Amino acid sequence: MTLPRIGVSLPYIDPYAGPDAVVTVARATERLGFHAVSASDRLLIPAGPHWNNDAGLPESHAWDSLEVLAWAAAHTGRIRVTTDILNSIFQPPIVLARRLATLDRLSGGRLDVGIGQGGGTRMPPFYIPEEFTAAGVPASRRGAGFVEHIAAMRACWGPDPVEFHGERYRIPPSMVGPKPSGGTIPLFLGAITRHTIERAARIGDGFITTAVDWDDTRAHVGWYRAAGGTGTVVVNVIPARRRLSPRAFTDAVLHELDHALEVGADEMHIALNLVPVHPEQQVELLEALAGRLDLPML
Repeated sequence: MTLPRIGVSLPYIDPYAGPDAVVTVARATERLGFHAVSASDRLLIPAGPHWNNDAGLPESHAWDSLEVLAWAAAHTGRIRVTTDILNSIFQPPIVLARRLATLDRLSGGRLDVGIGQGGGTRMPPFYIPEEFTAAGVPASRRGAGFVEHIAAMRACWGPDPVEFHGERYRIPPSMVGPKPSGGTIPLFLGAITRHTIERAARIGDGFITTAVDWDDTRAHVGWYRAAGGTGTVVVNVIPARRRLSPRAFTDAVLHELDHALEVGADEMHIALNLVPVHPEQQVELLEALAGRLDLPML
């Protein structure tokens, strides 16, 4: 069987986020023969007395994923740039569609987009009501509103004049651009319940999830395929929440890769940013992993 393609999360979460860190990891990821770099979306971390961080989210600032990926794309030439989970309904569909199409064109058509509706029952995605409050978007916009949001974005990527009339979103006949390099942008839908996973199979170009529990992940991928989903399956993994030696890191990732292969994932993205690890050490870890995988280095 073919091993899943491997992506690497960029350092988009403080304390190691920053322009130099992004370039360091992105260039190493490309040089070492990996498939993609990725960045996720976190609008805020609550600071109120009722916040209970059960999911263990990093209580740090998260840099904007699209700007981080644009910076990475500007300093690389081959690797894909991917959003892990972008909370799409926090932005009007025409605004997000133009931002994504712009990034896709600037990167030479290298963009893949994992999107979600800003909430699940556990991490990730992790439902934080404060994000909806701050974005000015009601939580009720999830579900049917999320489906309509996707349809409106895809309309923006279609031929001009663009026109869309939905219950929540309307776009009058307009010239909207730029258009994506390939006419559209792959949308991998994040989902966690059977209903939302089956919806991803119907309307998405793929399915993206995080392997919190591999038994659950196996079931989720099975639901996606059973519902007719034929797109790309991306699984994010967190090899450890502590600092690792190159050997221990490589062993941990290879263990996760075996699981990803067994559940039928097409891609596996390594969330190094959640450990966290200094960018220079990330490069050392990735070099050790690439050596074990015998990747075609540049």
